[in-house]
Amino acid sequence: MDGPAIEKETIRGVIAPIRQRIIDRLSTLAWDGTTYQHPVPDLDLYRVVEPLAPACLVYEPSVSLIIKGSKQMHVGGQTMVYDESSFFLISIGLPLTGQVCAASCDKPYVAARLRLDLEKARRIIADHDLAISNMPRHDLGVAIGTATPELFDALFRLISLADAPGDLPFLAGHIHNEILYRLLKSDQGGQLRRVALAGSNGHRVAKAIAWLRENYTRPLRMDELAETANMAVSTLHHHFRAMTAMSPLQFQKHLRLYHARELMLAQSIDAATAALSVGYESPTQFSREYRRMFGHPPLRDIKSILNAGETPRRNAVG
Repeated sequence: MDGPAIEKETIRGVIAPIRQRIIDRLSTLAWDGTTYQHPVPDLDLYRVVEPLAPACLVYEPSVSLIIKGSKQMHVGGQTMVYDESSFFLISIGLPLTGQVCAASCDKPYVAARLRLDLEKARRIIADHDLAISNMPRHDLGVAIGTATPELFDALFRLISLADAPGDLPFLAGHIHNEILYRLLKSDQGGQLRRVALAGSNGHRVAKAIAWLRENYTRPLRMDELAETANMAVSTLHHHFRAMTAMSPLQFQKHLRLYHARELMLAQSIDAATAALSVGYESPTQFSREYRRMFGHPPLRDIKSILNAGETPRRNAVG
């Protein structure tokens, strides 16, 4: 094995006992199919016993840790694979496609996702002077970092609060802060700092993304979006594409198609009505772009999901 492969095996060996403690604790919880709605705010747990098809979801800033198995994430034209020795960090809200390629009853996929509070991250950066080193290696708003025993230990203690509801109001916030601190100090800590710090280009792009998510049904005017981000149009284009692997227009299209799919599933409306509801003027264009994104025309896609008894959100595990 080469150096990186040896390092990954070493990391797996070190964190294996902690992961086993987490698995033992998870076996005592009352699961609802593939998920467990943990009483700790912003913490979701997943257990999958069969491979899952690719599923698109608009992700919030979050960190995912795999306790058993591996997962593929697709952003733009890139495929990123992470496993038990790593964490997947999303520093800005993005539409991503995830897939669990291998899982069985004997070897389930088990993972946790914790949504991150960037305001808390900003305070930790200021309090502990974390803003000057460990800059990001690349511009993309997602990254795979090296998991550590300390990170898994914090996750174990957070999960364990399900058995201590009286301690949860006080300890959950402290453990969340510890996880943020360890992520900020990690090999991908620059990703969070770039987005969390006011005045940085990452923070400005995050503001543009927040505006798009709130106003995706409106016609996109780049000058208006650039003003929201306090950037020149050309500068916003450059940094937006670098961080999301999409142009603002492509990003808006992903949001529209994702929300249209949710509307059709939740409200049983037809494709033309869904198209108009999310801002499309042409149902034909909507159907063409929907098929390009999800692989099937709207009607066939929705029927296949309903016949399978699943929803994209259920299929898009952490």
